[in-house]
Formats: sequence, structure tokens, C-alpha cells
Amino acid sequence: MTASRYAIHPDAVKSFETEQLREAFLIESLFEDNKVKVVYTHYDRLIIGGVKPSSAPVSLKTYDFLKADFFLQRREIGIVNVGAKGSVSVDGITFDLDHKDALYIGKGAKEVNFSSAGTASSLFYFNSAPAHATYPTRKVTLQEAETVELGSLETSNQRVIRKLMVNSVLPTCQLQMGLTELKTGNVWNTMPAHVHDRRMEAYFYFNLPDTQVVCHFMGEPQQTRHLFVKNNQAVISPPWSIHSGVGTSNYSFIWGMAGENLDYGDMDAVTPLELR
Repeated sequence: MTASRYAIHPDAVKSFETEQLREAFLIESLFEDNKVKVVYTHYDRLIIGGVKPSSAPVSLKTYDFLKADFFLQRREIGIVNVGAKGSVSVDGITFDLDHKDALYIGKGAKEVNFSSAGTASSLFYFNSAPAHATYPTRKVTLQEAETVELGSLETSNQRVIRKLMVNSVLPTCQLQMGLTELKTGNVWNTMPAHVHDRRMEAYFYFNLPDTQVVCHFMGEPQQTRHLFVKNNQAVISPPWSIHSGVGTSNYSFIWGMAGENLDYGDMDAVTPLELR
């Protein structure tokens, strides 16, 4: 399954109804047995995808919209396993990935194959961005990530941020990815909010009970909109948009960015009292 999402001016979004907003920014289905599913966004040319090798290995093939001989001919990719234990082989070298382990693959890798280790399926979530140079393929565990604890119980946003693919951990061309886990009893992510006009972002929500949802806030700080998001769904966040959410339960999410720079702290903060 492939789909394209085109860039939309913020003035147009002001008049969007619910279905238009969901069609433009929400990715409702990323995992299907023994398939790769991708969404190609025109925000910084980021690709958002999912792989579920349930009964057989699955290969990452190229797509016509890339006009490339193989998927990573001009791209880099970051992968996080959000399912059962599995592996990813890169040009014949196998990397075993436990739940929440990550793998960065640099430009030029030709053969990428995904496999589950047992009867329970792995679920590989990935982001891919255009690349101008080749950097080494590397596995990153939660223990190897740059870890920060933020928030408080009083503001319902006590969370652990694990920066898996940032320039303090490994070199990339423009892709950055990380994993944020909210502690029990906490529901708010990325609050206070921010925007960064130099790069776009994608959020993938997981570890959310099937009976619960996250209300994801987006839009310009003075023109906010919302999307109700279920487990294993993703949201495309344009450079002009905030990206924040509140859940009916605690949850985890993966954030991925691509764009102008690799400065993780390059954010234009918006206080809660400034939001409308």
C-alpha cells in the first residue's frame, strides 16, 4: 500500500472539516500481514511506513514515486520495532531487534528484509528521508539512547524521552527519531507546545489500550485543530503546526523529524496561555 500526502497551506486548514483534516494528516493503518505500507509526504519528502512480517520475511522494495533503483539509493531510514522480537537484515547482515530497539540504515543499502522471530509478529515502524551522504548502519537500544526525564505529576506530563537517532548518538543526514513514554497517571505529551518552521515532524502512537484514544492537537498556535487517534496510528505534523496530545490513558509515541537542521533544541516555544 502506498499513498501520497501533499503539503497544505495553513490558511486552507482553517476551513477543514473533520474528514478533510483526517484525510490530510492522519495515517490510520500502517500494519498488514506480510506487507510494507508507506505514506509519502511532501513535507520534507518524509516517508512514514510500517512492516508486519507475520508468517514470512518481507523485503523493502523501491516505488515508482522514488524513481530509484532501490529504496535507499538516495535515502536513509530509521526503524523501531514496536511489536514482538524480530530482525532486520541489511545487505546480508542481520540485526536482532527487541521491542523498542531501533535501527538506522544509511544511504546505499540495497537489500533490507524484515522478519519476526517467533509466532508473535514484529511490527516495524519506520521513517525515511532523502540523504546526501552515507553513514554507517547501527542498532540503537533504549540503553544507548540519550535519555531525558521531563514534566511532573502535577501537570500530568511526567515522561521519559529517549533520543534514539540524534547527532549526539549517531550521525545522520537529516533524519531524527526518538521514543517518548508517559508514566502511569500522566496523559499530556509535548506540553508546553512548540513549532519549528525549519522541519516537519511525524508522531506514531502505540502502547495505547484498544479501548482508549489520544486527542492530538495540531495547527497554528492561534488556530488549533484536533484529531482523535487510536493505537498504532500516525499523524503528519507540518512545520507550521504544533504537535501535542492528551490521552484517555498513558501511552508511548515515536517522533521523527526531517528538514533544515539537526539541532534538536531548535524550537519556537508556545506557552499554554498562548494557545487558542
